[in-house]
Amino acid sequence: MKFVYTICLFIIGTILGSFYNVVGYRLPKNESLIKPKSHCPNCNHQLKWYELIPIVSFLIQGGKCRKCKTKINLFYPLIEFLTGLLFSLSYYLFGFSYNFIIMIIISSVFSIVLVSDINYLLIPDEVTIISSCLIIIVNIIMLDLKKSILMFFSGIFLFLLMYLVMRVGNYLFKKESLGGADIKLMFLVGLVLSPIEGIFCIFLASVLALPISIIKILKDKNNVIPFGPFIILALIIIMLLGINSNTLLNI
Repeated sequence: MKFVYTICLFIIGTILGSFYNVVGYRLPKNESLIKPKSHCPNCNHQLKWYELIPIVSFLIQGGKCRKCKTKINLFYPLIEFLTGLLFSLSYYLFGFSYNFIIMIIISSVFSIVLVSDINYLLIPDEVTIISSCLIIIVNIIMLDLKKSILMFFSGIFLFLLMYLVMRVGNYLFKKESLGGADIKLMFLVGLVLSPIEGIFCIFLASVLALPISIIKILKDKNNVIPFGPFIILALIIIMLLGINSNTLLNI
């Protein structure tokens, strides 16, 4: 039965991943998520239902628009696959539990942030606010009140810590070192991790981002990289490896 649930969650993840692509591409441009319907950005061909099957349609069409034969951005199927993989992996590791629900929310944020931050260097506030509210609700329902309150204050602490890091970075480098959206993401991180674990998350995110940063410096002298995806990726790694204690009472 576990295998069946894992496959089902992979399929559900790919379907939601397709929607997250739409959110990541449209929301930063203040476009409607409903209208216009999915279409080819080159020829505006409105896609039929059989052209919207996650991953499968991309493979059948050879990665091209069925009408104008323009290549489809590989980002689309990759996000679909990644979301499906994270959904199924979350269930496989945690079953239907608190960690599973949190991982589903975090994985969804990761997929959207990957699209929006890499393409526009922007993370819509709606994504951070809605996901944070969902985690707060889950914490209140599935954890005791004391722990939920402590996690809320952990979010505030990490938000303020990241803000301080930004201010120091701006002073040292004489330019913007962190985006405001990255700071807001740390509030979300704090709703899941304790302050100490959150600091480790910042460190891990910085380590993950370092190679990309060095490559960009060597390539075009531009050190502007989307840091948001690395923050969420570090959080996912911590969750999947079970590094977090899921409690602030042990600190």
